Formats: sequence, C-alpha cells, structure tokens
Amino acid sequence: MNSGKILWQKTHSSTPDDIRDNPALKGLTLPRLGQPGRTFIGALTTKTLVIAGEGGVHSNAKGEPIALLRAYDKATGDDIPGEMKLPGRQTGSPMTYLYQGKQYIVLAVTTTGDEGGGELIAYSLP
Repeated sequence: MNSGKILWQKTHSSTPDDIRDNPALKGLTLPRLGQPGRTFIGALTTKTLVIAGEGGVHSNAKGEPIALLRAYDKATGDDIPGEMKLPGRQTGSPMTYLYQGKQYIVLAVTTTGDEGGGELIAYSLP
C-alpha cells in the first residue's frame, strides 16, 4: 500500500442483459463487463479472500433475474468457484462472524417483485 502499486483489478458485476443480448454483438464471446451505476456496495476481506455481492441484477441462462455473491483470491484476483445466487441485489456490506465453531457470512439484500423488501441473508461456510 505504501507504493501505490496495483496488484490486480477485476470487473466485478455481470454483463448487463441489454449488452449481452444486443444483436450487433451476436456471436462474440464477451468477458464479464460489469453493470453500470452503483453495483459494488462493499466487500469483505479475509486472510485469503475478497467477498462481494452484486448491487445489480442480470438474467441467467434460464432468463431468471439474479445477482451473485462472489469470492476472489486476494493474491491473484482469480474467481473462486462456487458463487452463490442471491435473492436480490446486495444493499449492504458483507460481514462475517463465528458462532459455535461455525463461520457465517451475512449481507443485506433488497428483493424484487410483489413481496420485495430488505432482508439479511446468512450463509454458513463448511
């Protein structure tokens, strides 16, 4: 941190539907491009990981609206396999705690639809 040298940079959020599905881009293999606007709310860092959810929603291959909780290798920026589907976009920074010997990650999300609202989601780690 004293040198200001950037170790790695990574596009976080998924490619927006209107870009991914644009007819002018048909046949191109696009990398993850990220969402416009405020799609990065906050990250949780551990000794080896950076964990962050998506502040935007995109459609998966089935056409379902989703946002993902992703983990990255802190040293390299590589994706850690096993991203989690969130019930809505992340609206608060993730946090972690240990309870009875089990590690948890908690974050705030806002769901969409008729029953939309704010929620806290807790995931346990193996």
